[in-house]
This record gives sequence, C-alpha cells and structure tokens, in this order.
Amino acid sequence: MVISNKRISALIIGCLCTLGIQAQTIELSDGWECQSSAIVGTDGASLSSGSHSSAPWYAAHVPSTVMGTLVSNGEYPKLFERDNYKQYDNSRFLVPWFFRKSFRLDGLHDSEHVRLLFEGLNYSANIYLNGKLVASRDTVRGPFSTFAVDVTAVAKEENTLVVETFKCKPGDFNIGFVDWNPRPLDESMGIVRPVKVQRCGDVVIESPRVSSRVDLNTLKEAWVDVEAQLCNLSDHDVSGQLICTFEGQRCALPIRLHAGQTRTVRLDENELAALHVINPRLWWCYTMGNPEMYSLSLTFEAGQAASDTKEVRFGIREVGSYFTKEGYRAFTLNGRRIQILGAGWTDDIFLRDNAERYDRQLELVKQMNLNTIRLEGFWGTSQALYDLCDEKGILLFAGWSCFWEWESYLGKPCDEIYGGILTDEEARLIAREYDDQLRYLRNHPSIIAWFVGSDKLPIPALEYHYEWARKTIDDRPYITSAKQLESTISGTSGTKMAGPYEYVAPAYWYSKEAPGGAFGFNTETGIGAQLPVKESLQQMLGNSLWPLDTIADYLCTSAAEAFNKLDVLKATVIQRYGKADNIDDFLRKANMVNYDGTKAMFEAFRYNSPKATALIQWMLNAARPSLYWQLYDYFLRPNAAFYGVRKACQPIQLIYNHLTHDVRAVNSTLEAIDITATMKVYGLSGNVLGYQKVMLTVPAMGSVKAFDPIELGEANGYLFLCCQHNGQTIAENEYSLTTADDVFDWPKSDWTGTPMLKHADLKGIGAQQPAKCKARVRERQGRQVELMVSNPSDKVAYMLRIVLYDQKGRIIDGVTFSDNYITIEPNGEKSVTCLLPGEIKFTADVLPY
Repeated sequence: MVISNKRISALIIGCLCTLGIQAQTIELSDGWECQSSAIVGTDGASLSSGSHSSAPWYAAHVPSTVMGTLVSNGEYPKLFERDNYKQYDNSRFLVPWFFRKSFRLDGLHDSEHVRLLFEGLNYSANIYLNGKLVASRDTVRGPFSTFAVDVTAVAKEENTLVVETFKCKPGDFNIGFVDWNPRPLDESMGIVRPVKVQRCGDVVIESPRVSSRVDLNTLKEAWVDVEAQLCNLSDHDVSGQLICTFEGQRCALPIRLHAGQTRTVRLDENELAALHVINPRLWWCYTMGNPEMYSLSLTFEAGQAASDTKEVRFGIREVGSYFTKEGYRAFTLNGRRIQILGAGWTDDIFLRDNAERYDRQLELVKQMNLNTIRLEGFWGTSQALYDLCDEKGILLFAGWSCFWEWESYLGKPCDEIYGGILTDEEARLIAREYDDQLRYLRNHPSIIAWFVGSDKLPIPALEYHYEWARKTIDDRPYITSAKQLESTISGTSGTKMAGPYEYVAPAYWYSKEAPGGAFGFNTETGIGAQLPVKESLQQMLGNSLWPLDTIADYLCTSAAEAFNKLDVLKATVIQRYGKADNIDDFLRKANMVNYDGTKAMFEAFRYNSPKATALIQWMLNAARPSLYWQLYDYFLRPNAAFYGVRKACQPIQLIYNHLTHDVRAVNSTLEAIDITATMKVYGLSGNVLGYQKVMLTVPAMGSVKAFDPIELGEANGYLFLCCQHNGQTIAENEYSLTTADDVFDWPKSDWTGTPMLKHADLKGIGAQQPAKCKARVRERQGRQVELMVSNPSDKVAYMLRIVLYDQKGRIIDGVTFSDNYITIEPNGEKSVTCLLPGEIKFTADVLPY
C-alpha cells in the first residue's frame, strides 16, 4: 500500500499506444450507493468483494455527505420548513456509513499503475478495493487532506470500491458552520470532494505549479515559472523527458528517476523562451479588466510513450499586500491598488452545491458589483467554485474557520490566544491539510490571500510552518487573523473584526467612534437580520406569517449569545418607521431598514477610500433557509439589501454621507472620468426643496466632493442623485432623508454592535401610502426586456419591488433586474431592464414590499 498526500491538478486523457496502456484520470461521480453499517454490517472487505448483500442501499452521487444522500432519496421531508429541523437528532450517524461504487478498467495492462485519488473525505475513512483494505482511517483523516492510494496490485478490470466513513468526534478539526446555522446532523460525514481513478505509466506528474511575475511599471512583460514533482511509482530506475508546451512552443528536459524517487523539477524562460511573455494577457478582477486565462501542458515521456500528462489552467497576474500608514492591510493586483468589496460565503448545509449552483451565485455577486468573496473555511465540493471565480474575475479569500477556535464549536478546551490547535500532533495534521489545500488550489489566479486564523492566532510552531509554505509551496500573502491581533512572528494582522453583526444606523459607518466603521480592512460585518422576499418566507413558514414569532426566531442564527431572534429588527422598524400592521407592512419597513443600512455600509467604505481598504459583508448567502446575514436567500432570490449593494458599488457613483450630509463622486476604475452630477431634493409633500448641477472630473481609484451638505426644509424627504457621462446616465442613487439624526450610545459599543440612544425619525416615510405605480413593456428582444415604471402620484414613490408573473400567476425566479426596490420622482417614470431566465410570457407588477 502506498499513500501520498498529493493533489492531481488536472484531468487529462491520453493514449499510451506504444505500451498498450490507456493513461487517464476518470472521476467516479455517478452510480454510487450509500448505507449505514447498522444495516449492512461492518465488514468493508466483504462489501467490496463483489458479493452484494440483500439489504437495500441508497442511490448516491459523489461528492456527497450522508445527509445529502438521504435527503436526495426523499428522507427528512419538509426538513427546512418552520422549526422542523430541531426535531431530529444525530443518533443514526454515530456508526460508520459506507459508500460503494463498481467501476471498470477496460484493457488493464500489466505495465500500468492504478491509483485512487481522494480530494476530500470526512472525517476519517477506511478504503477497500476488491476485498482488500488499501488505506485505513489512522492515516486517512481530516476533511482537508488529499490522498493518492496506489492500488496497482489490487485493481482489476471489474472493481468494487467501498469507502467506510466515520463522523468526527468532539475535538476533531471538522468542516464547520460556526453559529451561522444548526450543525449538520451527520457533521458532514461522507465523501465531500471528488474521487478519481488514475491509470498511468511508471512516472506521474504531481502538484504542478505555475506562477507569474509581472513588470508592474509597464505591464508589458511577464515571467512564468513552472514547477512539478515527478514521482517514480515503480521498483526500477526510469529515464525519460519532461515536455512542457506553452503558447505554441515546446521544450524537453532529460530526467532520470531512481526506483521510488520523487523529484521536483523547475522551468523558466531559460528552458522555454515562451515563458518570458511579451505583452501578456493579464488576469484582472472583472471590475478592473478581463480575467484572461492561459493553458500549459506537461508530459512525462519514457520509451517514446507518455507516462502521464497534466494540463494547467492559470492566469498571469501578480497580487500584493501592504500596510497603509495607519497600519491597515491593503491589496494590489498587477501593481494597482484595489479596494476589496465582498461578502462571506458558505456552502450548502449538506454540501450539495454543484457547478450550476455556484455559477448562479457568482453571477449574483457580479450583479451586485462586488469583487470578492471570503471563504471562512476551504469551501467548495470540487474545484468548480474556484474555476468559476477564475473565469468570472472574482477575487477570493480562503482559509481556516473560527470553528476550531472556540470550545463551544470544537468540543475541547481552547486557548484564549491560539484557539484549539495546540499540540504537536494537532499542528502536524493541520500543517498537512494546509499544504494539501495550497497544492490543490494554488494555480487559481482568483485567490488573493490565505487566512490562517480567524478570531485568534496560529500557535508559533504552526505559523513558522505557514511561513515555510509561503516560501516553498505558494507565495501568496497569508493573514494570521481576521481580527486585529499581533503575531510575535509576522507582526500585525492589519485587519479588524470589531463588528457590528447586528443593526446599526447608516451614520454609524461614517463615525470616527465606530469600531467597525469605514476604515481599514473589516473582515466581517453587517446589520444582522436581512429578511428574504415574501414568497421565500412562505416556503419557510407557510402562509401564517403574522405575527413573526419564535418559529421565525429559529430561522435566525444558532448563536447562543445574540442574533437568534428578530427582536432588534422589530424594534428598529418601530422606532424608525413606525409600528407595522401586518406582514406586508412589516416587510415594506424591514426592506427600508435592510436596503438603507446595508447600502450605507458599502458606500461609507467607498467614500472613505483609500483609508478604508477592504470590506466583507457578513454574509453573502445562507447554508439553509434563513432570516439573517444574507444578500440573497437560500432559494437564490435577492433581497432588498442586494439592490442596495448593487447601487452602492457601481464603479462610478454619487454617495451621500449620512453623518455630514455632503455628497462625493467616487470612481473605482483605472481611468479618470468627466461627469455631470445633479442632485434634487423632494419633501414628503412632493415639493422640490433643492436642485444643483455640477461638472466634475473624478480621478481614477479616487473621489471628489460633489455637493455641500444637503439641507432639508421638511421633517422627512428624499434625495435623488444622477451621474451622467457624455450625456448618458451611468449611475443613479436615492435616499430617504430626515432632520432628526441618529444618536449612538458609543460607550456601550461591543463586538455585536452599538446601541441607539435615539433613532432618526423616518415615521413620515413609513406612514406614507405607497404609490400605485404601473409597469409596462417598452421593448422586448428575446429574453431581454425594458420596462417603464411610472409613478402617477404627486409624491415620491419609495422603494417599490418589481415582480414578473408567469401565465399561472407565479412569481418568476431567476430574473436579472438592472434595478429593483426602486424610488421614482413625483409624476415620473423609470426604465428598468430585465433578463428573463427563458423566452417566456409574463406580466409585470409593482409591489410595496
């Protein structure tokens, strides 16, 4: 038995015609079965011998957790409705569960080698093939470890593979959802990333790495460095050549490997001139340019036949991290400063995400004009999430979770400074998993940095290893903690995690007293409850939505100390907008809280750039149907905050400061721009209270003052901002206004938020009867539709939601709107474009909630 913790970077099929060997790497995804050892017994060798027991098995698709498989087979119906989840326990998962798969290796030749490649097993596993134990759980453990198991001596043309999976125990460093939602009943037990079978010759190419350096002054040339491990699987010496092909050029390096030898080979422009790239097609974040990708192939030939081939997709780019004069961490891409604007990602609670669902969610990220997602944990059921970020030009942070840093999550005592990874044995396991993840992911240009701590620091011995890995395995920056902490090895983290996680008023983000305000790198923060749309609430709670009670509270977070009720949101609605009479009125007012509060957070960071270097909204999405911390819900339906963020993060925008009441023009592009900026103020009465128009030049990656503090002649009103370039409107922004400012109780600030002494009074807006607006189709071309939404009243129509219905009267999901939760001037109209999910008939309506 040979086990090596290596990652195979690419899936490529090639023919070894001379030897009669078919070299290929095939993913084993379909046709699996799953069952409990309580049903089929514990004899894995027998289960993999080809003799099938009479007991029924569940059909499975891998990757999958046990719970994912059970739910897909119809068990646990209505699991996510109301508080049904809490009626189930984990008793059936206290025993091992088996995954079984039969597969063929046609034309298996004596000269070839066969390996099983496991990209993620949780938490530990015994692996059987054809009646033999080929790897045991004493070494196959840790969900972030990768394994290559040599099964040459056991493999046949007809094969039965059995993987016996074991749930984690308290104190194990498992995949974790922290306090975001209830724990998975099976603790994510299963095969959580792909399983592949590899057929090859004597020498395999392991862990190919392609990195790049860019001339940051001119961007006119770049240098590509290639590295790969060559592993001789045989018991004899092998001579051959490593062939590298890139951009139409090819080089061959003579190589001799002793029996069982592993050797690292490096190539640069001295071996292959094409690796010095003139006028490179650089990989950019999509907000800065095009995310260009390259391909490079490596082949090891022995005896005029290919023993193994790897294809690597990569981007030519250079990322950097630096500290501002204030000590805040900031980032560069290809030498250009970039402000990070993103949100925190989670996978599905039962790890059922696939490429299609990842793609849909990342398109939603782009619709919001966000440039980054943060993975607290190495999320992803495959490389698909990372591949899609590469292709779409979305930046990504990945790394460890605070799940391992607190006793209530981890299940064992944790240190106040270093969390739960404390012993040498624990550090060795985590170091191995970290190295495996770096090798697994390092060719993805979208990854900008690794988080090696969240709420705490790594122990010094482990951080020394991380520093070694940065020099040896991957040279991206690593960040010691998401919190503002000081390492004795690498110094300050340059980050902050001071909250808030619960509602704060818009002026908070601009206030110098605010711990989580718009300065530095805020790694996770948000305004708490962010309610989904009504149709999602009905899926979660049924039709009895009012009043929202303790059942709704269960769908908040699972945190013990806070965030587990809607009390803060309910109080905020009453104090800012007035008491709600029914669910529709409550949703209308909660949407105002959600939209304005989240928009202000992102706007403040843009307004204060470059002092404000990075912002991660907590969170982007939800692992299960939820009422907290989300910009779109579990059903992938955007909420009000989604459109607030979309507006806040438009590349060129006019932003109103809720504290000082002035307006700045901001520009996140790499080019300066001339704009015409206008502002118009309406009172609640519908009267025009102010109007200004100015011409401005907004510098690249900068901002400029547009308007002096806005004056309001009535208690409540509205501000309309418009930005034009060459006569075309490129951005609009709207705000509700009040003459009664928010008053914060700053001395009582803590990590959850800052209490209010007095809320701004917007009750006039809350009490205003929603305008009855109409939507009509102005133009349609296939799936693309332009709607004109008109406001027939003499007052401002504030925050109205456009919906499209199909012919059966159902709201159509998956529509991309250019704007929503819209605000329209008195007797005005607004153009909104829609991209339909298909060429379907529809009717449009405008709702107040």
